[in-house]
Amino acid sequence: MTEPLPPGASAPPATFHRRTVAVADRLPELREELADWLRTLDLSADQREDVVLAGYEAMANSAEHAYRDSEAGPIDVRAEALNGRLTVTVTDYGAWRVPVPTNGLRGRGLLLIDSLADQSAQVHREDGTTVTMTWLADGAV
Repeated sequence: MTEPLPPGASAPPATFHRRTVAVADRLPELREELADWLRTLDLSADQREDVVLAGYEAMANSAEHAYRDSEAGPIDVRAEALNGRLTVTVTDYGAWRVPVPTNGLRGRGLLLIDSLADQSAQVHREDGTTVTMTWLADGAV
């Protein structure tokens, strides 16, 4: 997923990590930092958009739900591009809440993530939730 580099050029970092407070007004900056990092990789514009949208949806879920009954806490966004695989994880340290039925206009975030990523999983722990999203390079298994 990374382009060959010309001789003497320094490699872009294969990993990305940022931590911020999980509040809505902090997320656009975090989303843009992820997008900037993705531009250093050999991804199509469509792939970058999918990664940014899915990652942002996971971040927004953390901001909206994880700390609902408490002061906002941290959110970690990590990404790694290695061996034809791009993995993005969004981790919060709040409380998981089972999704409640809605009027159909909301509550589709995890479905969106599932449709954008080649693979996705959610792990709910007593101390938070981690959403892992993976995109595979063409032909990767």
